[in-house]
Amino acid sequence: MASALARAKRTCRLSAAATMAIRRAFASVSVGSDIVSAAPSVALQKARTWDEGVSSNFSTTPVKEIFQGKKVVIFGLPGAYTGVCSAQHVPSYKNNIEKFKAKGIDSVICVSVNDPYVLNGWAEKLQAKEAIEFYGDFDGSFHKSLELDLDLSAALLGHRSQRWSAYVDDGKIKAFNVEKVPSEFKVSGGEVILGQI
Repeated sequence: MASALARAKRTCRLSAAATMAIRRAFASVSVGSDIVSAAPSVALQKARTWDEGVSSNFSTTPVKEIFQGKKVVIFGLPGAYTGVCSAQHVPSYKNNIEKFKAKGIDSVICVSVNDPYVLNGWAEKLQAKEAIEFYGDFDGSFHKSLELDLDLSAALLGHRSQRWSAYVDDGKIKAFNVEKVPSEFKVSGGEVILGQI
C-alpha cells in the first residue's frame, strides 16, 4: 500500500482530496468533542461470519451504545488485509491489550471502511478477535461524520479512512491522533495512545 500511495502521490502531485486531508489533519472532531454527537445516527457492524449476520438479521450497533458510559480506545485504518494495517497497526494494540486493561479501558476497537465479514476473516487471521473488537463502517458514514474519510482510489482502495486513534471516555474525546498520510505509522499506534491515557 505504501508504494502505491507513493507512486500515486508522485503521479498526481497531491490530488485535491489529499491536499484537503492534509489541511484538515484533525478532522471535524478534536480533543473535547463528543464523538456520539458528531455521528448521532450512525451505526457500525460488529465483525462476524455471514451466518451470524443472517441469524442477527444483519444487526448494527449504534455509536452511542459503543461509547456511552465506557472508556474506549478506538483506532481507524484504511483497510483490512493491507500492509501497515496488518503488520503494524493492529499488532500494536493486540500486543498491548493487558496494558490497556490495566489502565481501566473497557474496550479496544478497530474500525475500517469494510464489511463486517471481511473484518471477521482478517481479525481471525491476525488472531486478534479475542483482544480487539472489530467493527465495519461498510458505507463510510462513521468516518464521513468525523471527516476522517479519504479517497484512496489512486491505490485502488476507493473511499476509505485516514489512519487515526482516539481515547474516548463516556463519548468525550480525551486524546486524538491522525497520521499525515495513511501509509505512515507514527502517531496512531497502541504505544502512543497508551501514553495519552
